[in-house]
Amino acid sequence: MATVEIQDVAKSFGSTQIIRGVSIDIRDGEFVVLVGPSGCGKSTLLRMVAGLEGIDAGEIRIGGRRVNGLLPKDRDIAMVFQNYALYPHLTVADNLAFSLKLRHAPQQEIEERVARAAKILGLEPLLTRLPKQLSGGQRQRVAMGRAIVRDPQVFLFDEPLSNLDAKLRVAMRAEIRELHQRLKATTVYVTHDQIEAMTMADKIVAMHDGIVEQVGTPLDLFDRPRNVFVAAFIGSPSMNLLPVKVNGKGVVDNAGNHWTVPGVPAASGQALTLGVRPEHLRLDAEGVQARVLVVESTGSETHLIVDAGGTKLTCVLRERVGVRPGDQVRLGADSAHVHLFRADSGERLEPLH
Repeated sequence: MATVEIQDVAKSFGSTQIIRGVSIDIRDGEFVVLVGPSGCGKSTLLRMVAGLEGIDAGEIRIGGRRVNGLLPKDRDIAMVFQNYALYPHLTVADNLAFSLKLRHAPQQEIEERVARAAKILGLEPLLTRLPKQLSGGQRQRVAMGRAIVRDPQVFLFDEPLSNLDAKLRVAMRAEIRELHQRLKATTVYVTHDQIEAMTMADKIVAMHDGIVEQVGTPLDLFDRPRNVFVAAFIGSPSMNLLPVKVNGKGVVDNAGNHWTVPGVPAASGQALTLGVRPEHLRLDAEGVQARVLVVESTGSETHLIVDAGGTKLTCVLRERVGVRPGDQVRLGADSAHVHLFRADSGERLEPLH
């Protein structure tokens, strides 16, 4: 396997700049997820690594080799697409073998590699079927198997689970992660689903508007988001964000509610944005008063959407509570998990100690 080095890469379509000087270092064997909203440039960046899109500026290296001018077939990568891209008239076995036959690999090698991929992915009973006779999950496993037989330096996944239903996505996430742990393959995976990013990645690259907002482990981004964008995008339900001003005791929101925040790193009167994740809010008799708008019970949790002085907040409680829409409650925040961001730039502020 190999490292992938993306150095100050840029890409425009006409007058629209899609990638704005992105640099990412991916270690040998690492599972890196590019995550961000639609239009952020993550799929374009992946296609540039694959050689399916040209590079306007910068450099891409795979295994230390500069690949800017190389065709996809010469980059020693394998890509798994969102729509599976299987040949409908070929059996599973022939789909798996297709790239090897194009390379005129010896028949014995083709059979051995196809058998190995089929065993790894549980496709052995399906080798004689056509794609139309397979479920969505089975088709995705065939697409992954076709990548495995090539034994590439780098695996590239472009939103491979977006066409599957929710239950199957969960199962396939585990399969892909298990496959990576078994093959120890350098993997770059694109998704807009931050749950996929959190559960699968060794390292997450959060992208927005063609730039990298933050790079780190899933828990780095969850616990210490660099700015408001990352704070709101990572985590489900997303972080509650509300405008506040600094006062002598902590911060106060626009409705006059006081929020206890230790070590506020700003002068009194300064405008900030307070962030608190739904799971770090709790019912507290001394807390901020709020009116319940929606109650959602998942069985193991209770989700409350409340109006706190004109600001909607989401609260995730681990227990079942006997509240209904229209009830008045008081909410407190776990002060150890409250975040403050600059109101102007959105950058996170480190608390004073």
